Amino acid sequence: MSFASHYKLDNLVAIFDVNRLGQSQETAFGHHVEVYKNRAVAFGFHTLVVDGHDVAALTAALNEAKSVKGKPVAIIAKTFKGRGITGIEDASDWHGKPLGGKSVAAVDAIMALIKNQGTTALCPKTPKRDDAAVRSQSTVSMSAAPSYKLGQEVATRAAYGTALAKLGAGCDRVIALDADVKNSTYSIKFKEAFPERFIECFIAEQNLVGVAVGCGTRGRTIPFVSTFACFLSRAYDQIRMAAISQANVKFCGSHVGCSIGEDGPSQMALEDLALFRAIPGATVFYPSDAVSTERAVELCANMQGIAFIRTSRPNTPVIYANDEPFVVGQCKVVRKSAKDVVTVIGAGVTLHEAIKAADILAAKGKNVRVIDLFTVKPIDGTTIAANAKETGGRIVTVEDHYQEGGLGEAVCGALSEESGICIKRLYVPRIPRSGPSKVLLDMFGISAKCIVAAVDSIC
Repeated sequence: MSFASHYKLDNLVAIFDVNRLGQSQETAFGHHVEVYKNRAVAFGFHTLVVDGHDVAALTAALNEAKSVKGKPVAIIAKTFKGRGITGIEDASDWHGKPLGGKSVAAVDAIMALIKNQGTTALCPKTPKRDDAAVRSQSTVSMSAAPSYKLGQEVATRAAYGTALAKLGAGCDRVIALDADVKNSTYSIKFKEAFPERFIECFIAEQNLVGVAVGCGTRGRTIPFVSTFACFLSRAYDQIRMAAISQANVKFCGSHVGCSIGEDGPSQMALEDLALFRAIPGATVFYPSDAVSTERAVELCANMQGIAFIRTSRPNTPVIYANDEPFVVGQCKVVRKSAKDVVTVIGAGVTLHEAIKAADILAAKGKNVRVIDLFTVKPIDGTTIAANAKETGGRIVTVEDHYQEGGLGEAVCGALSEESGICIKRLYVPRIPRSGPSKVLLDMFGISAKCIVAAVDSIC
């Protein structure tokens, strides 16, 4: 309601059906419609109280709502559950229950209340304006390809903002929404380029997701939502319901894992992969450098449904050429030799730790294969299994995430029907603390040094 009032949404009419009853008892305010009215007024709504069973009163309220300018409208409609049905009207303990033997009498009572039981000409009018055409199904592309130098240090969160701005330049149906952390998620780059297509939702993540779902209806826009990944847990119900509603929303969660450093565990997303992997039909990206991040954003725009991009705070080196192709559900083998004795799988910051570990091990005469997962869901089980079998059936997974629901579990699930494969998992084993990023990677067992020790322990 604060959002609607702040943006003066005078095309919004909220109708409150105040019927007094909850599921198990009377609601907190029952039929005290004045309480609802005062609260709506406090939020800046033009507010009307009506008898919700009086069609003429409802029509008059809706007509008045059309003339209100500069603020949203709330219609507080006092109603009675089961109106007109003897023994059921305004009675508790009927929520979600069949009427059983009372059904015939109930139907008769309802039919008696219908004044015109014949053919009626009443029907909704065609909208006078429909000025937002349905989005074209043609390929959505960034206005320019990635343009980085190999080895250049770039945070994937910054690459997300760059890609989003280029995507906005390439398609005018792309919009961006943020929860007052746009200068950290880098969606501010989109706002600076296309302020009219940026929606600031403030620190209200549930509403953030709800607004995005609404914006994406009828295929009119491609909404990209960004905030710290840990804060998306506040909106899990909305994300879950978005999937059930077959919504088309793209999420970017930044500041993931203990690698964010000094901000501490309240800001560290360590459950977000589990959250989005559990959403039916969702695609989960975990890019490891600026190039793969830009391509993940572009891939998201061309997909239907829920997608999540996990971006990191620290700067990491670019490892891919600007023209490197990326495909949903395909991982990348970034280090390989004929003498590899184990396959190490990482993503994001841990991929770079895995590459460092591979260099340390190579200096000791032990070669390891390194895989960048890129998409955690769907996972490329075929490539992982093939590489594991070429490296003695040994795998080490390493992730800046808790044990449950993350990268390691995804790999284990993908290989559950494969025989002869041993998987050793490295993950954040407990609630972290504040500290320098590199120190925390070491402390919580996911640094290059820890990967070396894990490899040495199994081969």
